[in-house]
Amino acid sequence: MQGNIYGYIRVSSIDQNEERQVRALRAKGVKDKFIFMDKQSGKDFNRPQYKKMLKKLRSGDLLYILSIDRLGRNYAEIQNQWRILTKDIGVDVCVIDMPMLDTRINKDLLGTFIADLVLQIISFMAQSERENIRKRQEQGIAAAKAEGVHLGRPPKPLPENYHIYYQKWEAGKITGTAAAKECGMPLTSFRRKAEKYGNL
Repeated sequence: MQGNIYGYIRVSSIDQNEERQVRALRAKGVKDKFIFMDKQSGKDFNRPQYKKMLKKLRSGDLLYILSIDRLGRNYAEIQNQWRILTKDIGVDVCVIDMPMLDTRINKDLLGTFIADLVLQIISFMAQSERENIRKRQEQGIAAAKAEGVHLGRPPKPLPENYHIYYQKWEAGKITGTAAAKECGMPLTSFRRKAEKYGNL
């Protein structure tokens, strides 16, 4: 008896478009109700939709993914999940972009050996790419900071009446709490701005 055909999609963030993966799975005959999608990093498998899919998978089912890095980007974890899928549950897995990673073909000893070898190489490359991306991000942030580029949210502009109440506070005519209230700011923000303001 033939099992169900599932598809798994992962995109790294809410900004990434999953349409290419969806089209590839539909082209393989995967129905939308059997497509599971997570929008988060591939560093581990603590993903709600992936976990939900694992609970539904049964021996004899077929799972499609577009590429191995969509499954994950952690070398050891990819190896472990592949074993859970193919050995523990008994699911066939087909990586669309890598035809050699299709457990339905070459089930003899040599075929299994080749598939395992390819999986190790490809999953190693997926983790290496993840580490390279992180390294490039860190280098980019360090370079931006060195050039004085402000990262994160732009600072809020000073309230229009800040100068007036800053001078009153500086002259001791008003407390910091009262000045901050008049400016519509938390006291800590008022004092932090006052420190910078006084150095201008």
